[in-house]
Amino acid sequence: MDPKKILKLDFLHRPITTELFGIRAKKVGLPPGSLIHVGKQKTEKPVISLVDYYQDYFETRTDITIEETTAFKETETVSWINLSGIHDTSIIELFGQRFGIHNLALEDILNTNHRPKVEEMDGYSLIILKMLFFDDDIQNIEAEQISLILGPRYVLTFQEKEGDVFDGVRERLQRSNGRIRHRGADYLAYALIDSIVDSYFHILEKVGDNLAQLEEDLLSSPEQSTLGRVHHYKRQLMLLRKSVWPLREVISELYKEESPMIREDTQVFLRDLYDHTIQVLDTVEIFRDTVSGLQDLYMSAVGNRMNEIMKVLTIMASIFIPLTFIAGIYGMNFEYIPELKWRWGYFAIWGVMLGCVAGMVLYFRSKKWL
Repeated sequence: MDPKKILKLDFLHRPITTELFGIRAKKVGLPPGSLIHVGKQKTEKPVISLVDYYQDYFETRTDITIEETTAFKETETVSWINLSGIHDTSIIELFGQRFGIHNLALEDILNTNHRPKVEEMDGYSLIILKMLFFDDDIQNIEAEQISLILGPRYVLTFQEKEGDVFDGVRERLQRSNGRIRHRGADYLAYALIDSIVDSYFHILEKVGDNLAQLEEDLLSSPEQSTLGRVHHYKRQLMLLRKSVWPLREVISELYKEESPMIREDTQVFLRDLYDHTIQVLDTVEIFRDTVSGLQDLYMSAVGNRMNEIMKVLTIMASIFIPLTFIAGIYGMNFEYIPELKWRWGYFAIWGVMLGCVAGMVLYFRSKKWL
């Protein structure tokens, strides 16, 4: 189905809801640290995968148990343990017990509406980010929360579902001569965050192309459905800004606060990542200004089109006003009117009038005035 038709049907009169911003009510009355999953269940079965590596060593395993991952906590190698599917609170609780994660941190991981943040805990760092995907079919941005636990020799990642933007990191890990294989867990965490930020650029590129096409559509045919698409992208950019804006604070804290989990040689890369985050934010703000300009462009295009319509109708009215004036004075009461005594004259006049109305309607439709 044409994405423009989908947007016309779905977004033309779609109100701004709390679901757009990921706002859902938590269960109230529970003590802090209560493990309650807040959000939608996006996968049937949680899956744990492992990537364990060192300079001359690499191992990857899928669908393993939590008990098996515990053995990699104190090893000299660097371990990346990923959980896809966080709706099962019992698994999250087991992770907390095995890796010494505080219940407050586990609560933040289970709350998929949490604002991106970084928090230093005893022996590890908690980093919460938003991973974004672009749905080309409906031109929609989908957000997924990803939480990272950065430990001395390991990185735990918690995703809502399988599928992510880390394929490039996995390929780099397989190459023994890559920089990532010769550095610690902090550099692995940096590489994962960098992949998320890079994916923002791909989304912005698609949004920019769609906004350029939208501007052409507004100039050629400023229809009501086109205005609905403008409002759609305005909401999408609001969601994008909500996900990206706190990321600047997260990256800034990682390299400015001198986290014990981040080594000095990794902070250089984090400063570069901070610059990339600023670029993303600047682009988002530019696109938001562009969408506001498109709204003004739509109103201007509609106004210009209305002026063209009124000009044509004014010319037509100016032609018939004197004719109507003359007919109003003299009437049609002449003695020698050919059709005066014609048997079908009355019906013929009705046919002419209906034909005029139909012709004008067809003309207006051809000009897209109706």
